[in-house]
Amino acid sequence: MQALDRDSERLGVAILLFDDVEVLDFAGPFEVFSVTAELNGYKHLHVFTLAEELRSITTRNGLTVTPAHTLEDAPKPDIIIVPGGIGSKQAMMRPAIIEWLKAHAAHAEVVMSVCTGARILAKAGLLDGLTATTHHEAFADMRELAPNTTWVEGDWQDTRFVENGRIITSGGISAGIDASLHVVAKLLGRDKARATAEYMEYETTLL
Repeated sequence: MQALDRDSERLGVAILLFDDVEVLDFAGPFEVFSVTAELNGYKHLHVFTLAEELRSITTRNGLTVTPAHTLEDAPKPDIIIVPGGIGSKQAMMRPAIIEWLKAHAAHAEVVMSVCTGARILAKAGLLDGLTATTHHEAFADMRELAPNTTWVEGDWQDTRFVENGRIITSGGISAGIDASLHVVAKLLGRDKARATAEYMEYETTLL
């Protein structure tokens, strides 16, 4: 894997939030990209959250978080993270979210779903003709929602994420950490991804 030259630019990492989002789905990637940014003097990545409205978001099981930006005023995203959770069923029905995703996915270097965030990618038409994965309990729902997608339904311990070039889908919840470390390795190099995993004391065999 050849890392891209990032000495002269910072990539915007946009992490979508919505009500009833699964906490680790967004917090895991936030930690990975934020730690990578910190370890490298914040010269490679700018990590931010965004939502349809600038108000407190109540996550799955009641944690409250406040997004930094709305869809309208957020910086340009180079990496888009779409988490899942039960709230993804409502989020995928929000026209503003789907239109924002379609518009920015066309120019992003990476679009990554975590868990059932794949619902939102599927609703935006981003998984048509691709191979994808999601939470192991959601495959029946996904096959109905995205019949033109080949769903990888193997052991969740073996299939942590599936990559289709710029489009990456991860398995359930904690798999978003593995997929995020993969994105760091893909764009910034394995050395930076390994340093991030070591700082987080996160064991992975994928780097």
